[in-house]
Amino acid sequence: YAWDANEEYLFKAMVAFALRRYSSKSTTQISNVLLCNVTDRVSFWFVVTDSSKNVTTVPGSEVEAAIRMNRNRINSAFLLSDKTLQFLKITSTLSPPVEPSTPVWLIVFGVVLCLIVAGIFFLVVAGVQQRKKKNKQSTERENLEEKGEVAVTVENGIPCETLDLKAGHINGVFAADDERFTSL
Repeated sequence: YAWDANEEYLFKAMVAFALRRYSSKSTTQISNVLLCNVTDRVSFWFVVTDSSKNVTTVPGSEVEAAIRMNRNRINSAFLLSDKTLQFLKITSTLSPPVEPSTPVWLIVFGVVLCLIVAGIFFLVVAGVQQRKKKNKQSTERENLEEKGEVAVTVENGIPCETLDLKAGHINGVFAADDERFTSL
């Protein structure tokens, strides 16, 4: 927007307001704020004189502290922000960090709790399915043994050789050989 004499007056008034508020002295007037080297790009430097001693200037540290304390009021007066209204050698005010509505620890706790519940549910369902499968296999084996038919030996989930329970089975390892002892 256009920087004219009215805008300069408003800026001087805001600086005088900031100094009055900071030092609690009502001696600072708009005429005590002097603008120097004003350019078309709205760039300038300013000096604040002490009204009780017309010759001396207010220390820079006091002016910086006053502007820092009232920075939001100055920005609001010009409808600007810290990014658009820059004071050299005066650090911009940092906005407070954004606090999430839900604490982070609560979110992490909820995720961990859901994983634990899902794991327990998976273990319970897997156990029930395994028990059903095991019961089904054992009932089938019992039915076969009761009928006296062929029984299947299962070890580690692998079916071994089938046995004919009526006729019996001869193990070839223990079969009687002609020789009782092996020769050396």
